[in-house]
Amino acid sequence: MKLEEIVVRKLSENNLVLACAESCTGGLIAKRITDVSGSSAVFNCGVVSYSNEIKQKVLGVRHETLEQFGAVSEQTVREMVNGVLEISGADIAVSVSGIAGPNSDNTSKPVGLIFLAVSNGNETVVKRLNNSFSEDIRNSNRTSASDEALNMIIEMIGD
Repeated sequence: MKLEEIVVRKLSENNLVLACAESCTGGLIAKRITDVSGSSAVFNCGVVSYSNEIKQKVLGVRHETLEQFGAVSEQTVREMVNGVLEISGADIAVSVSGIAGPNSDNTSKPVGLIFLAVSNGNETVVKRLNNSFSEDIRNSNRTSASDEALNMIIEMIGD
């Protein structure tokens, strides 16, 4: 069974709704969830906040957070996940921001650095990925991040 199928099944079994706030994955997490039949009962919102402006205006990420820590940071994904929980009313949310590559951004942060957060409103878990793929780096980083996000959702739901 695919990760996204497990996520949809576990959300359904627990009567939970999921929302996503994505940057470097460009909606891949939401796409994978909505590829599963029945996902409309457990998924209500996906925000692709590729620019800092949208992170601020839509998700409520503070300008100070972006200035001090950057878009690719633990602090930013925490604010993104809280923002999408608030606007969606979902039970669980996931957020991701990173540098997919092949080029870095205008910071000293390396390609493959990705932060993810998952939250149920009471507990937030953040993970940092340091990927180092040599072929098709952009796609590999995005797929790796979406796999990790789905695994984090499964872990947050529990048994």
